[in-house]
Amino acid sequence: MKPVLFAVWLLSITIMQIANGQSTVKDRNAFFKDTSLLNATLVVNMSKILNHNNKKGFDLTGTFITTLPDGTKVNDQILVEKRGHFRNDFCYVPPVKLIFNYRDSARLNYLKSMKLVSECKVSPEHEQFLFKEYLVYKIYNLLSSKSFQVRLLNIKWEDTVGKKQKIINDYGFLLEDLKDVATRNNCTEWKKNKLSTEQTDRRQMTMVAIFEYMIGNTDWAVTVDHNIRLIQSRDDTLTRPYVVPYDFDYSGLVNTYYSVPDEKLEIESVTQRVYRGFPRTMPELQSVLDTFRKQKNNIYDLINNFNYLTARNKKEMIGFLSDFFVMIENPKQVKTAFIDKARLE
Repeated sequence: MKPVLFAVWLLSITIMQIANGQSTVKDRNAFFKDTSLLNATLVVNMSKILNHNNKKGFDLTGTFITTLPDGTKVNDQILVEKRGHFRNDFCYVPPVKLIFNYRDSARLNYLKSMKLVSECKVSPEHEQFLFKEYLVYKIYNLLSSKSFQVRLLNIKWEDTVGKKQKIINDYGFLLEDLKDVATRNNCTEWKKNKLSTEQTDRRQMTMVAIFEYMIGNTDWAVTVDHNIRLIQSRDDTLTRPYVVPYDFDYSGLVNTYYSVPDEKLEIESVTQRVYRGFPRTMPELQSVLDTFRKQKNNIYDLINNFNYLTARNKKEMIGFLSDFFVMIENPKQVKTAFIDKARLE
Protein backbone atom coordinates (compact mmCIF):
# COMPACT_ATOMS: atom_id res chain seq x y z
CA MET A 1 0.00 0.00 0.00
CA LYS A 2 1.37 3.42 -0.93
CA PRO A 3 2.36 5.67 2.00
CA VAL A 4 -0.30 8.31 1.22
CA LEU A 5 -3.08 5.73 0.87
CA PHE A 6 -1.92 3.99 4.03
CA ALA A 7 -2.00 7.28 5.95
CA VAL A 8 -5.54 8.01 4.70
CA TRP A 9 -6.65 4.49 5.63
CA LEU A 10 -5.11 4.77 9.11
CA LEU A 11 -6.73 8.16 9.68
CA SER A 12 -10.16 6.86 8.65
CA ILE A 13 -9.83 3.87 10.99
CA THR A 14 -8.86 6.17 13.86
CA ILE A 15 -11.81 8.48 13.21
CA MET A 16 -14.18 5.51 13.12
CA GLN A 17 -12.83 4.19 16.42
CA ILE A 18 -13.22 7.58 18.07
CA ALA A 19 -16.75 7.94 16.69
CA ASN A 20 -17.68 4.45 17.88
CA GLY A 21 -16.28 5.23 21.33
CA GLN A 22 -18.30 8.43 21.55
CA SER A 23 -21.41 6.59 20.38
CA THR A 24 -20.92 3.95 23.07
CA VAL A 25 -20.66 6.60 25.77
CA LYS A 26 -23.80 8.27 24.42
CA ASP A 27 -25.61 4.92 24.45
CA ARG A 28 -24.74 4.40 28.11
CA ASN A 29 -25.75 7.96 28.91
CA ALA A 30 -29.07 7.45 27.09
CA PHE A 31 -29.60 4.26 29.09
CA PHE A 32 -29.50 6.29 32.31
CA LYS A 33 -31.48 9.22 30.97
CA ASP A 34 -34.39 6.83 30.36
CA THR A 35 -36.41 7.02 33.60
CA SER A 36 -38.77 4.14 32.76
CA LEU A 37 -38.66 1.05 34.97
CA LEU A 38 -36.69 -1.76 33.34
CA ASN A 39 -38.08 -5.24 34.06
CA ALA A 40 -35.32 -7.85 34.04
CA THR A 41 -34.60 -11.45 34.98
CA LEU A 42 -31.22 -12.47 36.36
CA VAL A 43 -30.56 -16.20 36.10
CA VAL A 44 -27.66 -17.24 38.31
CA ASN A 45 -26.60 -19.87 40.85
CA MET A 46 -28.53 -18.47 43.81
CA SER A 47 -26.90 -20.77 46.35
CA LYS A 48 -23.53 -19.22 45.58
CA ILE A 49 -24.91 -15.70 45.42
CA LEU A 50 -26.63 -16.01 48.80
CA ASN A 51 -23.69 -17.82 50.42
CA HIS A 52 -22.15 -15.23 52.74
CA ASN A 53 -18.87 -17.14 52.82
CA ASN A 54 -18.29 -16.03 49.22
CA LYS A 55 -16.80 -12.63 49.82
CA LYS A 56 -16.11 -9.59 47.67
CA GLY A 57 -14.60 -10.48 44.30
CA PHE A 58 -16.27 -13.89 44.02
CA ASP A 59 -17.81 -14.19 40.54
CA LEU A 60 -19.87 -16.58 38.46
CA THR A 61 -21.67 -16.56 35.14
CA GLY A 62 -25.33 -15.70 34.78
CA THR A 63 -27.91 -14.62 32.22
CA PHE A 64 -29.48 -11.18 32.03
CA ILE A 65 -32.87 -11.16 30.30
CA THR A 66 -34.96 -8.09 29.50
CA THR A 67 -36.83 -6.22 26.80
CA LEU A 68 -35.59 -2.70 26.20
CA PRO A 69 -38.06 0.18 25.71
CA ASP A 70 -37.49 0.06 21.94
CA GLY A 71 -38.57 -3.61 21.86
CA THR A 72 -35.08 -5.10 21.65
CA LYS A 73 -34.98 -8.56 23.25
CA VAL A 74 -31.95 -9.19 25.46
CA ASN A 75 -30.71 -12.60 26.59
CA ASP A 76 -27.08 -12.00 27.47
CA GLN A 77 -24.58 -14.18 29.28
CA ILE A 78 -22.89 -11.95 31.84
CA LEU A 79 -20.53 -12.21 34.77
CA VAL A 80 -21.96 -11.55 38.25
CA GLU A 81 -19.40 -10.42 40.82
CA LYS A 82 -20.12 -10.10 44.54
CA ARG A 83 -19.04 -6.84 46.14
CA GLY A 84 -19.46 -4.79 49.29
CA HIS A 85 -18.59 -5.40 52.92
CA PHE A 86 -21.40 -4.59 55.34
CA ARG A 87 -24.22 -5.31 52.90
CA ASN A 88 -22.61 -8.58 51.83
CA ASP A 89 -22.65 -9.82 55.43
CA PHE A 90 -25.90 -8.20 56.58
CA CYS A 91 -28.23 -8.30 53.58
CA TYR A 92 -30.09 -11.34 52.31
CA VAL A 93 -29.49 -10.32 48.70
CA PRO A 94 -25.87 -9.09 48.58
CA PRO A 95 -24.67 -6.26 46.34
CA VAL A 96 -23.19 -7.41 43.04
CA LYS A 97 -21.55 -6.02 39.94
CA LEU A 98 -23.00 -7.00 36.57
CA ILE A 99 -20.32 -7.35 33.90
CA PHE A 100 -22.27 -6.97 30.65
CA ASN A 101 -19.22 -7.10 28.36
CA TYR A 102 -18.36 -10.66 29.41
CA ARG A 103 -19.26 -11.69 25.85
CA ASP A 104 -18.47 -9.52 22.82
CA SER A 105 -21.74 -10.60 21.20
CA ALA A 106 -23.91 -9.43 24.10
CA ARG A 107 -26.55 -6.85 23.15
CA LEU A 108 -25.79 -4.88 26.30
CA ASN A 109 -22.04 -5.17 25.83
CA TYR A 110 -21.85 -1.37 25.58
CA LEU A 111 -22.92 -1.05 29.23
CA LYS A 112 -19.62 -2.69 30.25
CA SER A 113 -19.84 -3.27 34.03
CA MET A 114 -22.08 -1.63 36.61
CA LYS A 115 -22.85 -2.02 40.27
CA LEU A 116 -26.32 -3.29 41.10
CA VAL A 117 -27.84 -2.03 44.35
CA SER A 118 -30.63 -4.35 45.49
CA GLU A 119 -33.09 -4.43 48.37
CA CYS A 120 -31.13 -5.47 51.45
CA LYS A 121 -33.96 -7.74 52.59
CA VAL A 122 -36.93 -8.80 50.50
CA SER A 123 -39.73 -6.87 52.21
CA PRO A 124 -41.96 -3.82 51.63
CA GLU A 125 -39.91 -1.85 54.17
CA HIS A 126 -36.60 -2.52 52.43
CA GLU A 127 -38.25 -1.83 49.09
CA GLN A 128 -39.02 1.67 50.32
CA PHE A 129 -35.46 2.09 51.63
CA LEU A 130 -34.16 1.29 48.16
CA PHE A 131 -36.54 3.75 46.49
CA LYS A 132 -35.44 6.50 48.87
CA GLU A 133 -31.75 5.89 48.22
CA TYR A 134 -32.46 5.87 44.48
CA LEU A 135 -34.11 9.28 44.87
CA VAL A 136 -31.10 10.63 46.79
CA TYR A 137 -28.96 9.91 43.72
CA LYS A 138 -31.53 11.62 41.51
CA ILE A 139 -31.59 14.64 43.82
CA TYR A 140 -27.85 15.04 43.59
CA ASN A 141 -28.10 14.75 39.78
CA LEU A 142 -30.15 17.96 39.96
CA LEU A 143 -27.45 19.72 41.94
CA SER A 144 -24.30 18.60 40.13
CA SER A 145 -23.35 16.92 36.87
CA LYS A 146 -20.40 15.41 38.75
CA SER A 147 -22.64 12.70 40.11
CA PHE A 148 -23.52 9.06 39.51
CA GLN A 149 -26.57 8.40 37.35
CA VAL A 150 -28.85 5.50 38.28
CA ARG A 151 -31.42 3.32 36.47
CA LEU A 152 -34.28 1.64 38.32
CA LEU A 153 -34.91 -2.07 37.74
CA ASN A 154 -37.49 -4.62 38.77
CA ILE A 155 -35.50 -7.84 39.05
CA LYS A 156 -36.56 -11.46 39.11
CA TRP A 157 -33.77 -13.64 40.50
CA GLU A 158 -33.96 -17.19 39.13
CA ASP A 159 -31.77 -20.12 40.13
CA THR A 160 -29.78 -21.87 37.41
CA VAL A 161 -29.75 -25.23 39.18
CA GLY A 162 -33.31 -25.22 40.46
CA LYS A 163 -32.42 -25.75 44.11
CA LYS A 164 -33.94 -22.47 45.20
CA GLN A 165 -37.64 -23.08 44.70
CA LYS A 166 -38.63 -19.57 45.71
CA ILE A 167 -37.98 -17.00 42.99
CA ILE A 168 -36.91 -13.67 44.43
CA ASN A 169 -38.59 -10.57 43.04
CA ASP A 170 -37.22 -7.25 44.14
CA TYR A 171 -36.23 -3.81 42.97
CA GLY A 172 -32.75 -2.49 42.39
CA PHE A 173 -30.86 0.16 40.51
CA LEU A 174 -27.77 0.15 38.34
CA LEU A 175 -25.06 2.64 39.20
CA GLU A 176 -23.18 4.43 36.45
CA ASP A 177 -19.49 3.60 36.11
CA LEU A 178 -17.09 6.27 37.36
CA LYS A 179 -15.36 6.39 33.97
CA ASP A 180 -18.62 7.59 32.41
CA VAL A 181 -19.12 10.19 35.15
CA ALA A 182 -15.63 11.45 34.32
CA THR A 183 -16.19 11.42 30.55
CA ARG A 184 -19.44 13.38 30.82
CA ASN A 185 -17.55 16.07 32.73
CA ASN A 186 -14.45 16.09 30.48
CA CYS A 187 -12.50 14.47 33.30
CA THR A 188 -10.53 11.33 34.06
CA GLU A 189 -10.48 9.08 37.11
CA TRP A 190 -8.10 10.13 39.87
CA LYS A 191 -5.75 7.18 40.37
CA LYS A 192 -2.96 8.93 42.23
CA ASN A 193 -2.28 9.24 45.95
CA LYS A 194 -4.96 9.67 48.56
CA LEU A 195 -5.84 13.26 49.43
CA SER A 196 -7.07 15.23 52.39
CA THR A 197 -10.49 16.84 52.17
CA GLU A 198 -9.09 20.30 51.51
CA GLN A 199 -6.82 19.12 48.70
CA THR A 200 -9.86 18.65 46.46
CA ASP A 201 -11.66 21.28 44.39
CA ARG A 202 -12.88 23.77 46.97
CA ARG A 203 -16.27 24.66 45.51
CA GLN A 204 -17.21 21.10 44.63
CA MET A 205 -16.14 19.92 48.08
CA THR A 206 -18.38 22.58 49.58
CA MET A 207 -21.25 21.34 47.42
CA VAL A 208 -20.71 17.74 48.49
CA ALA A 209 -20.33 18.58 52.19
CA ILE A 210 -23.53 20.64 52.23
CA PHE A 211 -25.39 17.97 50.26
CA GLU A 212 -24.30 15.30 52.74
CA TYR A 213 -25.48 17.62 55.53
CA MET A 214 -28.82 18.15 53.79
CA ILE A 215 -29.50 14.42 53.54
CA GLY A 216 -28.13 13.76 57.04
CA ASN A 217 -25.19 11.60 55.97
CA THR A 218 -21.93 11.41 57.90
CA ASP A 219 -20.84 8.06 56.44
CA TRP A 220 -18.18 9.42 54.09
CA ALA A 221 -14.55 10.50 54.16
CA VAL A 222 -12.21 11.80 51.48
CA THR A 223 -9.00 10.78 53.23
CA VAL A 224 -9.79 7.04 53.06
CA ASP A 225 -11.92 7.10 49.89
CA HIS A 226 -14.97 6.10 51.92
CA ASN A 227 -18.13 6.45 49.83
CA ILE A 228 -16.52 9.04 47.58
CA ARG A 229 -14.59 8.87 44.30
CA LEU A 230 -12.40 11.47 42.64
CA ILE A 231 -12.21 12.75 39.08
CA GLN A 232 -9.89 15.36 37.58
CA SER A 233 -10.06 17.74 34.64
CA ARG A 234 -8.80 16.16 31.45
CA ASP A 235 -7.59 19.52 30.09
CA ASP A 236 -5.73 20.73 33.16
CA THR A 237 -4.09 18.00 35.23
CA LEU A 238 -2.76 20.59 37.68
CA THR A 239 -6.24 21.40 38.96
CA ARG A 240 -7.54 19.83 42.14
CA PRO A 241 -9.79 16.77 41.67
CA TYR A 242 -13.55 16.83 42.16
CA VAL A 243 -15.31 14.74 44.79
CA VAL A 244 -18.16 12.47 43.62
CA PRO A 245 -20.25 11.00 46.49
CA TYR A 246 -22.19 7.72 46.53
CA ASP A 247 -23.79 5.14 48.87
CA PHE A 248 -26.47 6.96 50.85
CA ASP A 249 -28.36 4.24 52.75
CA TYR A 250 -26.87 5.48 56.05
CA SER A 251 -28.33 8.95 55.57
CA GLY A 252 -31.14 10.42 57.63
CA LEU A 253 -33.14 11.01 54.46
CA VAL A 254 -33.25 7.26 53.80
CA ASN A 255 -33.36 6.48 57.54
CA THR A 256 -32.86 2.70 57.53
CA TYR A 257 -33.25 0.97 60.89
CA TYR A 258 -29.70 -0.39 60.62
CA SER A 259 -27.99 2.97 60.08
CA VAL A 260 -26.09 3.98 63.22
CA PRO A 261 -23.99 7.15 63.52
CA ASP A 262 -20.36 7.06 64.58
CA GLU A 263 -20.06 7.33 68.38
CA LYS A 264 -17.45 10.09 67.97
CA LEU A 265 -20.10 12.38 66.52
CA GLU A 266 -22.11 12.28 69.77
CA ILE A 267 -25.51 12.08 68.08
CA GLU A 268 -28.19 9.50 68.75
CA SER A 269 -29.67 9.17 65.27
CA VAL A 270 -28.70 9.69 61.63
CA THR A 271 -31.62 12.11 61.40
CA GLN A 272 -29.56 14.55 63.48
CA ARG A 273 -27.53 16.60 61.01
CA VAL A 274 -23.79 17.13 61.48
CA TYR A 275 -21.71 19.16 59.05
CA ARG A 276 -18.52 17.25 58.16
CA GLY A 277 -17.05 19.93 55.93
CA PHE A 278 -14.46 22.57 56.71
CA PRO A 279 -15.18 26.30 57.25
CA ARG A 280 -16.06 28.49 54.29
CA THR A 281 -16.72 32.19 53.97
CA MET A 282 -20.31 33.37 53.82
CA PRO A 283 -19.98 34.40 50.14
CA GLU A 284 -18.71 30.90 49.30
CA LEU A 285 -21.55 29.29 51.22
CA GLN A 286 -24.25 31.48 49.73
CA SER A 287 -22.97 30.84 46.20
CA VAL A 288 -23.32 27.07 46.68
CA LEU A 289 -26.57 27.35 48.63
CA ASP A 290 -28.08 29.26 45.71
CA THR A 291 -27.84 26.05 43.69
CA PHE A 292 -29.87 24.24 46.35
CA ARG A 293 -32.45 27.04 46.44
CA LYS A 294 -32.89 26.98 42.67
CA GLN A 295 -33.49 23.22 42.71
CA LYS A 296 -35.78 23.16 45.76
CA ASN A 297 -39.05 22.83 43.85
CA ASN A 298 -37.54 20.33 41.41
CA ILE A 299 -36.37 18.22 44.34
CA TYR A 300 -39.83 18.27 45.89
CA ASP A 301 -41.43 17.43 42.55
CA LEU A 302 -39.01 14.54 42.06
CA ILE A 303 -40.13 13.00 45.33
CA ASN A 304 -43.85 13.76 45.03
CA ASN A 305 -44.05 12.45 41.46
CA PHE A 306 -42.23 9.19 42.21
CA ASN A 307 -45.08 6.68 42.13
CA TYR A 308 -43.25 3.81 43.83
CA LEU A 309 -42.85 5.68 47.12
CA THR A 310 -45.63 5.57 49.71
CA ALA A 311 -47.41 8.79 50.67
CA ARG A 312 -46.01 8.48 54.19
CA ASN A 313 -42.41 8.25 52.98
CA LYS A 314 -42.92 11.14 50.57
CA LYS A 315 -44.17 13.27 53.47
CA GLU A 316 -41.24 12.24 55.69
CA MET A 317 -38.64 12.98 53.01
CA ILE A 318 -40.16 16.36 52.18
CA GLY A 319 -40.39 17.22 55.88
CA PHE A 320 -36.75 16.32 56.50
CA LEU A 321 -35.59 18.39 53.54
CA SER A 322 -37.85 21.32 54.44
CA ASP A 323 -35.99 21.77 57.72
CA PHE A 324 -32.80 22.24 55.70
CA PHE A 325 -34.34 24.69 53.25
CA VAL A 326 -35.80 26.78 56.07
CA MET A 327 -32.43 26.84 57.83
CA ILE A 328 -30.42 28.04 54.83
CA GLU A 329 -32.61 31.16 54.59
CA ASN A 330 -31.36 32.25 58.01
CA PRO A 331 -27.82 33.74 57.76
CA LYS A 332 -27.17 33.23 61.48
CA GLN A 333 -28.04 29.54 61.27
CA VAL A 334 -25.94 29.15 58.12
CA LYS A 335 -22.96 30.66 59.94
CA THR A 336 -23.50 28.45 62.97
CA ALA A 337 -23.84 25.21 60.97
CA PHE A 338 -21.21 25.72 58.28
CA ILE A 339 -18.63 27.98 59.93
CA ASP A 340 -18.83 27.87 63.72
CA LYS A 341 -19.45 24.10 63.87
CA ALA A 342 -17.34 23.16 60.85
CA ARG A 343 -14.42 20.75 61.12
CA LEU A 344 -10.98 22.14 61.85
CA GLU A 345 -9.02 18.90 61.33
